Amino acid sequence: MEKILTTTLKESKLSMHKFAKGAVLALFSIAITACSSSPDEELKANKTSPDVLYSQARTSMELGNYSKAVRSLEALDSRYPFGPHKTQVQLDLIYAYYKLDDPASGIANIDRFIRLNPTHKDIDYVYYMRGLVNMQSDSYMFHDMLNIDRTDRDPKVAQDAFKDFDRLIKSYPNSKYAPDAAQRMQSLKNRLAKYSINVAEYYMKMNAWSAAAIRAQSVMETYPGTPSTERALEIMADAYSELGQEKLKDNVLTVMKANYPDNKKLTN
Repeated sequence: MEKILTTTLKESKLSMHKFAKGAVLALFSIAITACSSSPDEELKANKTSPDVLYSQARTSMELGNYSKAVRSLEALDSRYPFGPHKTQVQLDLIYAYYKLDDPASGIANIDRFIRLNPTHKDIDYVYYMRGLVNMQSDSYMFHDMLNIDRTDRDPKVAQDAFKDFDRLIKSYPNSKYAPDAAQRMQSLKNRLAKYSINVAEYYMKMNAWSAAAIRAQSVMETYPGTPSTERALEIMADAYSELGQEKLKDNVLTVMKANYPDNKKLTN
């Protein structure tokens, strides 16, 4: 009986050993298959070198197929981070994301580039693109097409864009992108000034005259020379009148007379 039990145990162990060995071989086979179908192996199978892959990305960009370009550029960036085109790949990704209206990816890649390449010869371009991406985030294509005024929306990204362009102009005044950045700053000033006017007008509706006056004054100080300046003076005049600050009101009207002599408030 003992001999039979021993023999049975040996056979059981042998069977388990064969099963384990078979399982290991099966897993090994699966691992080999998985490796052979990995992206890197597929790249080798297709004989796609970094140069060829970058050429494909550039061709896609020239044809305006930015989605396809991004796929090629992202593959290059992840698989060949120290390849011959590493910095140009990052620059092209920034532009491609901008064209795809993907500000989150664009800003992430811009900030990474600035962090890793603070003295790169094209760093002025990167700051310029940061302004463009933030400005793009602030725009709404369909609102622009339908001429809908949406200056009441949150100005955070518009403020960021203004800072980006301002940094470019101050740090790289001779940059070829500086003139365009200056023009865009003026447009952003107009947008930010209009937002402050909207806020001041809201305060007026709420009879918060002191807050309205302060907000309007900020337009005069922060965004002088914008189309909102005249409206800012009107709000200040009304607010000071409501607050009983006649001397301050007279000062505002004097400024208005010198700059906007045809304003209706001067004839009231």
